[in-house]
Amino acid sequence: MLIGEVAQRSGVSARMLRHYDRLGLVSPTGRTSGGYREYSDEDIRRLFHVESLRTLGLSLDEARRALDEPGFAPADLVGDLIRLTRQRIAAEQELLTKLERVDASVPAAWSDVLRMVTLLRGLESEFGARRQQAILSHDDSATLPVDALAAAVLAEDDLNVAGALQWSLARTPGHGVAALEAGLDSPDVVVRRRAVTAIASVPTADASAALRRVLGDADDTTRDRAALALGSRGSVDAVPLLLAMIFEGRRDVEAAEVLGQLTEVSTSAEDIVTALQDAFDGTDANSVRLRITQALAEIPGNAAHEALTRLTAADDRTIAATATAILATRRRTGPAQKG
Repeated sequence: MLIGEVAQRSGVSARMLRHYDRLGLVSPTGRTSGGYREYSDEDIRRLFHVESLRTLGLSLDEARRALDEPGFAPADLVGDLIRLTRQRIAAEQELLTKLERVDASVPAAWSDVLRMVTLLRGLESEFGARRQQAILSHDDSATLPVDALAAAVLAEDDLNVAGALQWSLARTPGHGVAALEAGLDSPDVVVRRRAVTAIASVPTADASAALRRVLGDADDTTRDRAALALGSRGSVDAVPLLLAMIFEGRRDVEAAEVLGQLTEVSTSAEDIVTALQDAFDGTDANSVRLRITQALAEIPGNAAHEALTRLTAADDRTIAATATAILATRRRTGPAQKG
Protein backbone atom coordinates (compact mmCIF):
# COMPACT_ATOMS: atom_id res chain seq x y z
CA MET A 1 0.00 0.00 0.00
CA LEU A 2 1.10 3.52 -0.74
CA ILE A 3 1.39 6.11 2.00
CA GLY A 4 -1.98 7.72 1.31
CA GLU A 5 -3.86 4.42 1.59
CA VAL A 6 -1.97 3.46 4.74
CA ALA A 7 -2.85 6.81 6.31
CA GLN A 8 -6.52 6.35 5.41
CA ARG A 9 -6.78 2.79 6.74
CA SER A 10 -4.61 3.13 9.84
CA GLY A 11 -5.71 6.55 11.03
CA VAL A 12 -2.06 7.66 11.21
CA SER A 13 -1.57 10.85 9.24
CA ALA A 14 0.73 10.90 6.20
CA ARG A 15 2.81 13.51 7.98
CA MET A 16 3.33 11.21 10.98
CA LEU A 17 4.12 8.27 8.67
CA ARG A 18 6.84 10.33 7.03
CA HIS A 19 8.14 11.22 10.52
CA TYR A 20 8.25 7.52 11.40
CA ASP A 21 10.14 6.90 8.18
CA ARG A 22 12.75 9.58 8.91
CA LEU A 23 13.29 8.10 12.38
CA GLY A 24 13.67 4.61 10.93
CA LEU A 25 10.79 3.48 13.10
CA VAL A 26 8.42 2.33 10.33
CA SER A 27 9.67 2.57 6.75
CA PRO A 28 8.11 1.24 3.54
CA THR A 29 10.31 -1.62 2.33
CA GLY A 30 8.64 -2.42 -0.99
CA ARG A 31 8.55 -0.74 -4.40
CA THR A 32 5.78 -0.49 -6.95
CA SER A 33 6.40 -1.20 -10.65
CA GLY A 34 6.56 2.55 -11.09
CA GLY A 35 9.29 2.86 -8.50
CA TYR A 36 7.16 4.29 -5.66
CA ARG A 37 7.90 3.12 -2.14
CA GLU A 38 5.25 0.78 -0.82
CA TYR A 39 4.34 -0.54 2.63
CA SER A 40 4.42 -4.32 2.89
CA ASP A 41 2.17 -6.39 5.13
CA GLU A 42 5.08 -6.68 7.58
CA ASP A 43 5.50 -2.88 7.56
CA ILE A 44 1.79 -2.47 8.36
CA ARG A 45 2.07 -4.93 11.26
CA ARG A 46 5.03 -2.98 12.62
CA LEU A 47 3.05 0.26 12.33
CA PHE A 48 0.20 -1.17 14.39
CA HIS A 49 2.70 -2.49 16.96
CA VAL A 50 4.17 1.02 17.26
CA GLU A 51 0.73 2.57 17.72
CA SER A 52 -0.19 -0.06 20.33
CA LEU A 53 2.94 0.66 22.33
CA ARG A 54 2.29 4.39 22.13
CA THR A 55 -1.14 3.89 23.70
CA LEU A 56 0.72 2.55 26.77
CA GLY A 57 2.64 5.80 27.04
CA LEU A 58 5.91 4.71 25.42
CA SER A 59 7.89 7.33 23.55
CA LEU A 60 8.81 6.72 19.92
CA ASP A 61 12.38 5.84 20.93
CA GLU A 62 11.10 3.40 23.56
CA ALA A 63 8.75 1.83 21.02
CA ARG A 64 11.65 1.40 18.55
CA ARG A 65 13.84 -0.20 21.21
CA ALA A 66 11.03 -2.50 22.31
CA LEU A 67 10.63 -3.76 18.73
CA ASP A 68 14.27 -3.88 17.67
CA GLU A 69 16.37 -4.70 20.74
CA PRO A 70 15.99 -8.31 21.94
CA GLY A 71 17.43 -7.45 25.36
CA PHE A 72 15.05 -4.53 25.99
CA ALA A 73 13.05 -5.94 28.94
CA PRO A 74 9.53 -4.60 29.38
CA ALA A 75 9.17 -5.11 33.15
CA ASP A 76 11.15 -2.08 34.34
CA LEU A 77 9.74 0.23 31.67
CA VAL A 78 6.15 -0.81 32.33
CA GLY A 79 6.74 -0.28 36.06
CA ASP A 80 8.03 3.23 35.38
CA LEU A 81 5.04 3.94 33.16
CA ILE A 82 2.68 2.80 35.93
CA ARG A 83 4.41 5.11 38.42
CA LEU A 84 4.33 8.11 36.07
CA THR A 85 0.70 7.45 35.16
CA ARG A 86 -0.27 7.37 38.81
CA GLN A 87 1.51 10.68 39.32
CA ARG A 88 -0.41 12.21 36.41
CA ILE A 89 -3.70 10.85 37.74
CA ALA A 90 -2.93 12.26 41.20
CA ALA A 91 -2.09 15.63 39.69
CA GLU A 92 -5.30 15.64 37.66
CA GLN A 93 -7.32 14.61 40.73
CA GLU A 94 -5.72 17.43 42.70
CA LEU A 95 -6.63 19.88 39.94
CA LEU A 96 -10.20 18.54 39.86
CA THR A 97 -10.53 18.95 43.63
CA LYS A 98 -9.24 22.51 43.41
CA LEU A 99 -11.67 23.35 40.60
CA GLU A 100 -14.58 21.85 42.55
CA ARG A 101 -13.67 23.94 45.57
CA VAL A 102 -13.49 27.09 43.49
CA ASP A 103 -16.83 26.20 41.92
CA ALA A 104 -18.39 25.58 45.36
CA SER A 105 -17.58 29.16 46.33
CA VAL A 106 -19.89 30.34 43.50
CA PRO A 107 -17.51 32.97 42.10
CA ALA A 108 -19.26 35.92 40.46
CA ALA A 109 -16.16 37.33 38.79
CA TRP A 110 -12.62 36.30 37.93
CA SER A 111 -11.40 38.35 40.87
CA ASP A 112 -13.30 35.94 43.14
CA VAL A 113 -11.64 32.99 41.41
CA LEU A 114 -8.20 34.54 41.87
CA ARG A 115 -8.85 35.19 45.57
CA MET A 116 -9.94 31.61 46.05
CA VAL A 117 -6.92 30.24 44.20
CA THR A 118 -4.68 32.44 46.34
CA LEU A 119 -6.24 30.97 49.48
CA LEU A 120 -5.94 27.39 48.23
CA ARG A 121 -2.32 27.91 47.22
CA GLY A 122 -1.61 29.45 50.61
CA LEU A 123 -3.05 26.39 52.33
CA GLU A 124 -0.63 24.23 50.34
CA SER A 125 2.46 26.16 51.47
CA GLU A 126 5.15 24.24 53.33
CA PHE A 127 5.53 27.17 55.73
CA GLY A 128 3.10 27.40 58.63
CA ALA A 129 3.25 31.20 58.77
CA ARG A 130 2.16 31.45 55.13
CA ARG A 131 -0.67 29.00 55.65
CA GLN A 132 -1.86 31.00 58.64
CA GLN A 133 -1.58 34.29 56.76
CA ALA A 134 -3.59 32.91 53.83
CA ILE A 135 -6.38 31.89 56.20
CA LEU A 136 -6.52 35.09 58.21
CA SER A 137 -6.33 37.35 55.17
CA HIS A 138 -9.42 35.79 53.56
CA ASP A 139 -12.06 38.07 55.06
CA ASP A 140 -15.09 36.96 53.04
CA SER A 141 -16.78 34.23 55.08
CA ALA A 142 -19.36 33.69 52.34
CA THR A 143 -16.70 32.33 49.97
CA LEU A 144 -14.71 30.22 52.42
CA PRO A 145 -14.22 26.70 50.95
CA VAL A 146 -15.51 24.46 53.75
CA ASP A 147 -14.17 21.20 52.32
CA ALA A 148 -10.73 22.68 51.73
CA LEU A 149 -10.56 24.13 55.25
CA ALA A 150 -11.70 20.85 56.80
CA ALA A 151 -9.15 18.88 54.78
CA ALA A 152 -6.47 21.33 55.90
CA VAL A 153 -7.49 20.95 59.57
CA LEU A 154 -7.20 17.18 59.31
CA ALA A 155 -3.72 17.46 57.80
CA GLU A 156 -2.39 20.34 59.93
CA ASP A 157 0.26 19.63 62.58
CA ASP A 158 0.97 23.28 63.47
CA LEU A 159 -1.26 24.22 66.40
CA ASN A 160 -1.33 27.91 65.48
CA VAL A 161 -2.41 27.18 61.93
CA ALA A 162 -4.94 24.62 63.15
CA GLY A 163 -6.43 27.27 65.43
CA ALA A 164 -6.73 29.71 62.52
CA LEU A 165 -8.40 27.03 60.41
CA GLN A 166 -10.91 26.27 63.14
CA TRP A 167 -11.62 29.99 63.48
CA SER A 168 -12.32 30.16 59.76
CA LEU A 169 -14.56 27.09 59.88
CA ALA A 170 -16.51 28.68 62.72
CA ARG A 171 -17.48 31.44 60.27
CA THR A 172 -18.96 29.01 57.74
CA PRO A 173 -22.52 27.61 57.72
CA GLY A 174 -22.59 24.51 59.90
CA HIS A 175 -19.03 25.25 61.09
CA GLY A 176 -17.72 22.51 58.77
CA VAL A 177 -18.85 19.69 61.07
CA ALA A 178 -20.08 17.49 58.21
CA ALA A 179 -16.76 17.84 56.38
CA LEU A 180 -14.71 17.27 59.55
CA GLU A 181 -16.76 14.21 60.45
CA ALA A 182 -15.19 12.34 57.53
CA GLY A 183 -11.95 12.42 59.51
CA LEU A 184 -13.52 10.34 62.28
CA ASP A 185 -13.52 7.33 59.93
CA SER A 186 -9.88 7.70 58.91
CA PRO A 187 -7.62 4.66 59.46
CA ASP A 188 -4.96 7.17 60.55
CA VAL A 189 -5.31 7.72 64.30
CA VAL A 190 -3.64 11.15 64.05
CA VAL A 191 -6.32 12.31 61.63
CA ARG A 192 -9.07 11.02 63.93
CA ARG A 193 -7.56 12.91 66.86
CA ARG A 194 -7.41 16.13 64.84
CA ALA A 195 -11.01 15.66 63.72
CA VAL A 196 -12.22 15.21 67.31
CA THR A 197 -10.29 18.26 68.50
CA ALA A 198 -11.77 20.41 65.73
CA ILE A 199 -15.33 19.13 66.22
CA ALA A 200 -15.05 19.60 69.99
CA SER A 201 -14.57 23.32 69.41
CA VAL A 202 -18.01 23.57 67.76
CA PRO A 203 -20.87 24.11 70.27
CA THR A 204 -23.69 22.63 68.20
CA ALA A 205 -25.96 19.60 68.46
CA ASP A 206 -24.58 17.98 65.31
CA ALA A 207 -21.06 18.35 66.70
CA SER A 208 -22.16 16.55 69.89
CA ALA A 209 -23.73 13.79 67.79
CA ALA A 210 -20.47 13.39 65.90
CA LEU A 211 -18.50 13.18 69.15
CA ARG A 212 -20.78 10.43 70.48
CA ARG A 213 -19.68 8.29 67.54
CA VAL A 214 -16.12 8.44 68.83
CA LEU A 215 -16.80 7.10 72.32
CA GLY A 216 -16.18 3.60 70.99
CA ASP A 217 -13.00 4.45 69.07
CA ALA A 218 -10.08 2.05 69.44
CA ASP A 219 -7.71 4.87 70.37
CA ASP A 220 -7.69 6.04 74.00
CA THR A 221 -6.72 9.61 73.16
CA THR A 222 -9.49 9.98 70.59
CA ARG A 223 -12.10 8.58 72.97
CA ASP A 224 -10.89 10.68 75.88
CA ARG A 225 -11.03 13.93 73.93
CA ALA A 226 -14.59 13.17 72.86
CA ALA A 227 -15.64 12.23 76.40
CA LEU A 228 -14.21 15.42 77.92
CA ALA A 229 -15.91 17.55 75.29
CA LEU A 230 -19.26 15.80 75.68
CA GLY A 231 -19.10 15.87 79.46
CA SER A 232 -18.38 19.59 79.39
CA ARG A 233 -21.58 19.98 77.36
CA GLY A 234 -23.60 18.13 79.99
CA SER A 235 -23.91 14.81 78.15
CA VAL A 236 -24.29 11.82 80.46
CA ASP A 237 -23.13 9.56 77.61
CA ALA A 238 -19.59 10.50 78.61
CA VAL A 239 -19.88 9.32 82.23
CA PRO A 240 -18.68 5.69 81.81
CA LEU A 241 -15.63 6.77 79.86
CA LEU A 242 -14.83 9.62 82.27
CA LEU A 243 -14.91 7.14 85.14
CA ALA A 244 -12.64 4.78 83.18
CA MET A 245 -10.19 7.64 82.61
CA ILE A 246 -9.96 8.13 86.38
CA PHE A 247 -9.52 4.43 87.10
CA GLU A 248 -6.87 4.01 84.39
CA GLY A 249 -5.05 7.30 84.99
CA ARG A 250 -5.68 8.97 81.65
CA ARG A 251 -6.22 12.72 82.13
CA ASP A 252 -7.89 11.74 85.39
CA VAL A 253 -7.82 15.25 86.89
CA GLU A 254 -9.71 16.68 83.90
CA ALA A 255 -12.12 13.76 83.90
CA ALA A 256 -12.91 14.32 87.59
CA GLU A 257 -13.50 18.03 87.01
CA VAL A 258 -15.92 17.28 84.17
CA LEU A 259 -17.76 14.71 86.31
CA GLY A 260 -18.15 17.38 88.98
CA GLN A 261 -19.67 19.72 86.41
CA LEU A 262 -22.03 16.99 85.22
CA THR A 263 -23.42 16.44 88.72
CA GLU A 264 -24.56 20.05 88.72
CA VAL A 265 -26.46 19.89 85.43
CA SER A 266 -27.48 16.44 84.28
CA THR A 267 -26.59 13.52 86.53
CA SER A 268 -26.78 12.47 90.15
CA ALA A 269 -23.81 13.06 92.44
CA GLU A 270 -24.85 9.96 94.39
CA ASP A 271 -24.57 7.81 91.25
CA ILE A 272 -21.09 9.12 90.52
CA VAL A 273 -19.96 8.60 94.10
CA THR A 274 -21.40 5.07 94.14
CA ALA A 275 -19.50 4.21 90.94
CA LEU A 276 -16.28 5.60 92.42
CA GLN A 277 -16.77 3.74 95.68
CA ASP A 278 -17.50 0.46 93.88
CA ALA A 279 -14.31 0.85 91.87
CA PHE A 280 -12.37 1.70 95.05
CA ASP A 281 -13.62 -1.45 96.77
CA GLY A 282 -13.01 -3.54 93.66
CA THR A 283 -9.27 -2.89 93.37
CA ASP A 284 -6.22 -3.53 95.52
CA ALA A 285 -4.08 -1.04 93.60
CA ASN A 286 -3.40 1.92 95.85
CA SER A 287 -2.53 4.09 92.84
CA VAL A 288 -6.07 3.60 91.52
CA ARG A 289 -7.59 4.14 94.95
CA LEU A 290 -5.64 7.38 95.34
CA ARG A 291 -6.94 8.71 92.00
CA ILE A 292 -10.49 7.84 93.06
CA THR A 293 -9.96 9.67 96.36
CA GLN A 294 -8.66 12.72 94.53
CA ALA A 295 -11.59 12.58 92.11
CA LEU A 296 -14.06 12.73 94.99
CA ALA A 297 -12.71 16.20 95.71
CA GLU A 298 -14.42 17.42 92.52
CA ILE A 299 -17.83 15.92 93.31
CA PRO A 300 -20.11 18.27 95.25
CA GLY A 301 -22.63 17.16 97.85
CA ASN A 302 -23.07 15.09 100.96
CA ALA A 303 -22.46 11.73 99.28
CA ALA A 304 -18.89 12.68 98.34
CA HIS A 305 -18.36 14.24 101.77
CA GLU A 306 -19.41 11.01 103.50
CA ALA A 307 -17.25 8.88 101.20
CA LEU A 308 -14.22 11.06 101.95
CA THR A 309 -14.91 10.89 105.68
CA ARG A 310 -14.76 7.09 105.51
CA LEU A 311 -11.52 7.23 103.56
CA THR A 312 -9.81 9.23 106.32
CA ALA A 313 -9.60 5.88 108.11
CA ALA A 314 -8.16 3.99 105.12
CA ASP A 315 -5.27 1.59 105.74
CA ASP A 316 -3.08 3.39 103.24
CA ARG A 317 -1.67 6.51 104.89
CA THR A 318 -1.45 8.49 101.65
CA ILE A 319 -5.11 7.88 100.88
CA ALA A 320 -6.18 8.72 104.42
CA ALA A 321 -4.09 11.91 104.41
CA THR A 322 -5.44 12.92 101.01
CA ALA A 323 -9.05 12.45 102.13
CA THR A 324 -8.35 14.45 105.29
CA ALA A 325 -6.80 17.30 103.31
CA ILE A 326 -9.72 17.40 100.88
CA LEU A 327 -12.24 17.59 103.72
CA ALA A 328 -10.25 20.40 105.33
CA THR A 329 -10.34 22.33 102.07
CA ARG A 330 -14.09 21.76 101.76
CA ARG A 331 -14.64 23.12 105.25
CA ARG A 332 -12.67 26.26 104.40
CA THR A 333 -14.45 26.90 101.13
CA GLY A 334 -17.99 26.35 102.42
CA PRO A 335 -20.54 23.78 103.49
CA ALA A 336 -21.06 20.64 101.46
CA GLN A 337 -23.84 20.93 98.95
CA LYS A 338 -26.65 18.50 99.05
CA GLY A 339 -26.13 15.67 96.55
